[in-house]
Amino acid sequence: MAEESAYFDTSVVVKRYVEEARSPQARGFMRRYRLLSSVLAPVETVSAVCRRHRAGELSLTDFDAILARLRTDRAHWELVELSPLIRRRAEKLLQQTALRALDALHIASALIVQEDSGTALPFVTADERQRTAAVGAGLRVLWVG
Repeated sequence: MAEESAYFDTSVVVKRYVEEARSPQARGFMRRYRLLSSVLAPVETVSAVCRRHRAGELSLTDFDAILARLRTDRAHWELVELSPLIRRRAEKLLQQTALRALDALHIASALIVQEDSGTALPFVTADERQRTAAVGAGLRVLWVG
């Protein structure tokens, strides 16, 4: 079992459940590190899976299996609550970059956790715009790309 935590953006988490480009690489990072993410990640992941099911990309059987697996896995994830400090940091990032709101919240969450822990927390993403902003914010990025 992985000992070191890494912060996972939802762009990577979805690749664990849905076969996409670079899914094997994402799964490798998820085996190597304990998953730490925002409380937003489970909701975003369910949203992505539901979108794919509605689009006909996932059968009902696969859809149900993915949701069951997600519920089981989620019990092992460490999820960061959205605090006023995280919201303020995300707002600042939005003013400085071309990030989308949820991407800014993920970066802000990782930054606050990193500052609180005093360790360089790997930030795992498959989103290029987010990767650029995370590097600019001082995070050690592991790129799934």
